[in-house]
Amino acid sequence: MKATASILSLFAAVACAPVATAFTAAPGQILRCGNCARMQSTHLDLFGNAFQNDDSLGKPKNAGLTNGPKVSEVTVNGKPVKAVAGQKVSQVLAGARVKMTYSCQKGNCGTCEMLMNGRIEKACLAKIPQGKCSIQTYN
Repeated sequence: MKATASILSLFAAVACAPVATAFTAAPGQILRCGNCARMQSTHLDLFGNAFQNDDSLGKPKNAGLTNGPKVSEVTVNGKPVKAVAGQKVSQVLAGARVKMTYSCQKGNCGTCEMLMNGRIEKACLAKIPQGKCSIQTYN
């Protein structure tokens, strides 16, 4: 904002001064031409308090999840793993460093089949359910 005010004061001083006039200003002061006494200030308060917080809105709230993600208790081949409900099983397996072969990534080929809670599922399509989940891979 100071740089903009300085540039504007320079333009205003140049506009009112005759040619070959010296301009003087100490650091932090207003630029004035030697011949013009009417130039007092060019301070522009364009934005005012536009970027200050509005107290009428109340205390700002956390923009993230209010109670955090819904974490499920997941075990992969007997090993406990951190996972969020709704997360892709393929991501959970990769995070747990469990090797799983994928071929089509669309659920057509069946190379990524595994047991999840006793049912045969495809890791490329399945998502972690809420609550407890047990995953057993065939590899």
